[in-house]
Amino acid sequence: MGIEIAIAAAAAAAAAAGTGYAVYAGERADKAQEQALGEQRQAQQQAQAQAASQQRRSAQAMAAANRRQPDMSRIMAGAAEGAGGGPTSTMLTGPTGVNPQDLALGRSSLLGG
Repeated sequence: MGIEIAIAAAAAAAAAAGTGYAVYAGERADKAQEQALGEQRQAQQQAQAQAASQQRRSAQAMAAANRRQPDMSRIMAGAAEGAGGGPTSTMLTGPTGVNPQDLALGRSSLLGG
């Protein structure tokens, strides 16, 4: 009877050790899974940031390629035709400017009195 009890105690101890190891292994696997999930999240965020950066660079390159330069000769010709006196005159005054006596409004004082 003593041997049977010893064998039963040994079996119970082995079962307890096996259960303890299973719990420990399960916790290790859980931690490893959490770490892998965190690494995956970080890699996904980096990939998204890199894709957004590449998209911005591509949009800037397209904008630079499609940028139009002003046609200065056409602008200058339009200014000469519209003003009648070249690029220094305006459509309101012409190339000679404004006669100062036209600004006096019929009065001789600076304040109009």
